This record gives sequence, C-alpha cells and structure tokens, in this order.
Amino acid sequence: MIRPNFLKKCDKIAIVATARKVSPEEIQPTVELFRSWGLEVVYDDRLFAADNQFAGSDDLRADVLQHYLDNPDIKAIVCARGGYGTVRIIDRLDFSAFARHPKWIVGYSDVTVLHSHINKNLGISTLHATMPLNIPANATGKPYPSTESLKAALFGNLHGYNALQLHAPSSQLNRPGRCRGQLVGGNLSILYSLCGSASDIDTAGKILFIEDLDEYLYHIDRMMQNLKRTGKLHVLKGLLVGAMSDMHDNAIPFGKTAEEIVVEAVADYDYPVLFCQNFGHVGTENLALPLGVEVELSVDEDGAEIKIG
Repeated sequence: MIRPNFLKKCDKIAIVATARKVSPEEIQPTVELFRSWGLEVVYDDRLFAADNQFAGSDDLRADVLQHYLDNPDIKAIVCARGGYGTVRIIDRLDFSAFARHPKWIVGYSDVTVLHSHINKNLGISTLHATMPLNIPANATGKPYPSTESLKAALFGNLHGYNALQLHAPSSQLNRPGRCRGQLVGGNLSILYSLCGSASDIDTAGKILFIEDLDEYLYHIDRMMQNLKRTGKLHVLKGLLVGAMSDMHDNAIPFGKTAEEIVVEAVADYDYPVLFCQNFGHVGTENLALPLGVEVELSVDEDGAEIKIG
C-alpha cells in the first residue's frame, strides 16, 4: 500500500464537496484551523454550488474533484461533508495523475466511496477523519480529539499517533485476541451499497472497520448478513466496530442492539473484535484512522490498543 507524503507547513490543502451542498459559513472554522497549522487552503466558488441537496450537478462535483486530483501542488483533499452523492461521480473520475502523485483524501461517512475505491484499485492509503461540517467555530483554540488526531495523521506526528492508546472501556461484546493486517472499511451502509461494483471492498486477510448512523436495526442486520453471505466476514483477521449512532427500531422491536447484531453476524469466527466509540459519527470525538495501512489490533479484558504502521 502506498502512503501519501505527510504534510509540512506551507503545503496546499484543498476543500471539495462530493456529496451534499455546503455554505461558506460552515467551512470557515476549518479554513481558519488549517491556516493556523501553517497550511494554504485552496477552494473556489464552485465549492458552494447547489443542485437541490447536492453541491452542484454530478458533472460539476466531478470536475472540481478531478481538478484537485490532477494538481500535483495539492497535497491533501478534504471533503467538506458527507450526506449522499459521491457514488454518483466515482465512475467519472480519472485517477491516473493521482496515482502518479498520491495525496491524502480525507473524510468519512459518504466519503467511504472514495476510501474503498482508492484502497482497492490504486493501493493508496486514505484518511478516515473528521470533515469541515463537524469542525466547531472555536477549533483553533481548543484541542478537540477529532482535529488533534487529524493534524497528527496529516503531518506524520508518529510519536503522538503511531500507537493509538485507545483505552476502550471493557465490554462483554469485545472478543479478545491479537491480529495484524491492513485496515480497510468505513461506513457500513456505503460498503453495503458498493457490493458487486468496481469499488467493492476487499477484506481478505485484513482488519475491517465499520460504523454507521441513523439506520434501522433490521437494516443493520440485513447489511451484516450481506457481508457474511458474500464471504467478507469469513476472511477477516479482525473487526473494529466504531460508533453505531442514533439507531432506530420498528413498532415491533427487532430485539437486538446494533452491536449485538454485529456480534451475532461474526459468532462463527474466532478473530478479535473491538467495539470502540472513538470512530465515526461522534462529532469532535471522531479520531482519525488511516485506511490501507498495516495495523496491529490487541483486545483483552481491560480494553484495547491499536498500533498503526
């Protein structure tokens, strides 16, 4: 797996919108934060285009992202927000120049489309991390876990980031064990939607990371059954489950939590499983996770540790 170069002061970092529309007010805290890190922030008025819920038409969103993928002076591309829409443009993109000059692609949720496609087809690491929509107005004055971990990951602060000391609370749902493998994954709903496509995730011999938001419990079960039936769970080295936030149930209860649904889906396997609320749709607590890199996952009765690299 190819890792893009870490950032340094004066590097250019671009903000794009691949899915839902975004306003200047929503990204301003991020602009100020990145500038406080010594970075040059790049975007143009097309970032604020609107086509119903989308940030402009599919052609426009693809053209903007293509422009920054092709520009070797841009060292990282941060997606402004998730929502829905990245899958509508993924097949319009040409990654040839990006492959010659890899750069960090940053985001989560709907950005899982880019993570999965790039990791599988190009063998380039990407960064599952907070986005401008989630960065609060006072981000330059307070060390939020989400922004601090994003900075550490982008700048390669290995002393502070190479070994993630999770200290995740002990959980009866965790399955103890130790494994090492490439970390892949992202949003469960997006991974499910990519099954059978050119962006479909490859899980063989890898550690899978999943998280989700605002789903019905029966649909979590449907998606986990899909991963099981397609063989994606059988071939794993380990499983990391992030936050399952704001789940819904029907009038007749499903009878299990989202976490219990995951446990049931992997009950036939013996690899380590860690449930950790530090990743996913958890606001300023959302820690950055490099995808496509080698990770060592250790889970025991007292908690867990993830070593990156």
